[in-house]
Amino acid sequence: MSDPSPPSRFFVEHVQALTKAAQHGPILDLACGRGRHSIAAAEAGFRVIGIDRNRDSLAGLQSLARSRGLALESIRADIENPAEIPLKPNSCGAILVFRFLYRPLAPKIEAALVPGGLLLYETFTLTQLEFGAGPRNPAHLLGAGELPTLFTALRVASFYEDVVGSERPTALAHLAAYKPS
Repeated sequence: MSDPSPPSRFFVEHVQALTKAAQHGPILDLACGRGRHSIAAAEAGFRVIGIDRNRDSLAGLQSLARSRGLALESIRADIENPAEIPLKPNSCGAILVFRFLYRPLAPKIEAALVPGGLLLYETFTLTQLEFGAGPRNPAHLLGAGELPTLFTALRVASFYEDVVGSERPTALAHLAAYKPS
């Protein structure tokens, strides 16, 4: 497997906060895909669990983690199927969700965080439709200001929406939020 893309700027900006959150439980990377954030978190020394439904992506992620000597657990699950969601209440120091949206999962994400746990969420907004690339299904795109409204039990530390890149613009919403202690 080739190296995954580097982690997003939003992830990098929150590594210090992740360091604190990781003291209270593992970092869970939901819909981790090829693992760009799982690998970055493991390289930062965090205990990481990556969840994805794609067997090949997870096999590649495990191979890359082994080749780098990283302890990284992977779980194959379809997190859009309620029967397969392997999230236990109060079990994660932090949860990472990047470029994935399944709104019914929000309450499970909130519940899975330990008190004081951190959610880092970055995904596409409806503005992405203007750029002719990326997700086209509105079910996979956030409305303006929508992301924090999905996590009403969390305390928002930062939220913003922007367009990154000029060659291949990407419209994203970014949320960092904590579960109250």
